Amino acid sequence: MLCSAKVFGEDVKFGGVFRCTSGLEQKYGVDRVFNTPLSEQGIAGFAIGVAVAGHTAIAEIQFGDYIFPAFDQIVNEAAKYRYRSGGQFECGKLTFRSTWGAVGHGALYHSQSPEAYFSHTPGLKVVIPRDPIQAKGLLLASIRDPNPVIFFEPKALYRNAEDDVPVGDFELALEKAEVVQEGSDITIIGYGNLMRTLQKVRKMAEKDNISVEVIDLQTIYPYDAETLIKSVKKTGRCIITHEAPLTAGIGGEISAKLQEKCFLSLKAPITRICGYDTPFPLAQELLYLPDEWKIY
Repeated sequence: MLCSAKVFGEDVKFGGVFRCTSGLEQKYGVDRVFNTPLSEQGIAGFAIGVAVAGHTAIAEIQFGDYIFPAFDQIVNEAAKYRYRSGGQFECGKLTFRSTWGAVGHGALYHSQSPEAYFSHTPGLKVVIPRDPIQAKGLLLASIRDPNPVIFFEPKALYRNAEDDVPVGDFELALEKAEVVQEGSDITIIGYGNLMRTLQKVRKMAEKDNISVEVIDLQTIYPYDAETLIKSVKKTGRCIITHEAPLTAGIGGEISAKLQEKCFLSLKAPITRICGYDTPFPLAQELLYLPDEWKIY
């Protein structure tokens, strides 16, 4: 039930930097929408307590780049609460909303992609939408999921994305990748804001009579291996791309799984095209990010 949901974070009363929660306090009242001190660790610890008390907790960490002070609370407390109590207690009605990825001028402290840190934690789910429709459907599913979820919202989409989002209640399944475009020659896997880039790649490939299957991962952890394996067995080729640095990124885990399960179907080595193993630069942000020219 969402009737007991509470939304809280550093600046949620007036909507935050990106105005995501504008008007919620006026609609639902100060008991359900309220500001917290500027302490990510405190927000996470409070959120766990709210969820344990039986409420639906929607905690906002205003920038994913600053989620790291909350790392211990999320990884060692929220993710393990049910397991360490043998199922007697749980804080599953808990969603951490946070911004994610490159914004165009964020540099090293406002353009990071920290999803891989949390994707090594059993007990958590990590979700990243690609557009407004997916954002609504996946967010509602995350809020209602019986497990703690980190919902990363691509910063670039706040001001650059428009769509006819359904007004009514609807959910999109977690742990399920979406085949955005079917193809037969190569599979390209991505998530978040890069899905726009992959559509550009698909159109470029079409001009060369190359049929590209585009897959949006959507849930980063636990990811939908079945859909990816089925696609790569069909196409025999695969590119995996993400904004985060190459080394130890999500792409490495997916590549290993596909190599293991699709070895006899592969016609070429699996390729990863990702961010570089450096801090995120300001002056060369566009050069850092994967684009259609690097991928194609």
